[in-house]
Amino acid sequence: MQSAETPPQRTRAVGRGDKMRAAVLAATLTELTRGGYAGLTVEGVAQRAGVHKTTIYRNWKDSDSLVADALTGHFATEVPIPDTGAVESDLRELARALVTSMTSEAGRALLSTALAEAGRTPKLAAVKEAVFDDRFRRARIVVTRAVDRGELPAGTDPTELLKTLVAPIYFRLVFTGDPVDSSTADQAVGVALAAAHARALPPGRA
Repeated sequence: MQSAETPPQRTRAVGRGDKMRAAVLAATLTELTRGGYAGLTVEGVAQRAGVHKTTIYRNWKDSDSLVADALTGHFATEVPIPDTGAVESDLRELARALVTSMTSEAGRALLSTALAEAGRTPKLAAVKEAVFDDRFRRARIVVTRAVDRGELPAGTDPTELLKTLVAPIYFRLVFTGDPVDSSTADQAVGVALAAAHARALPPGRA
């Protein structure tokens, strides 16, 4: 006689290598978005990704390593680097893309994880530092092109200008909870450019 119980759902195979890795990292981001860092389990990620738990442990030492990889990959690709031919429009596109990303459900959840857990988890602290370093490194070209075109004073430090650009956006997101939208991004651009033209930006690190 057959049991009336619903049979357990089978884990669907997703293959190996890059396909498996992409599925696991995407599942990790989804689990973080829905349940936060505290609610994330390797079992939950495995079920969502369609792999066995042992597959994850063969490729990642622990859940912290898994989260670190997922956050690093996400934040490295979420904001494209524009090239419109003018620094103001470049910075506006950059700032607006950042706002769009960080105000999405996933963006807020992942930012919260990266910031809140960094103080307790050394691997995530390293991820947070690497994420910001990578963002500034990739976006430097926007400022260096503007200096070469004569739109910004010679000697303008790209990283300091970019920090000035994103500071009011992150301040609202992390500390005040004030609304963040495209007007916030545009205002941040104005502040950053005014500081650069006034030569008020601090010198970069040697």
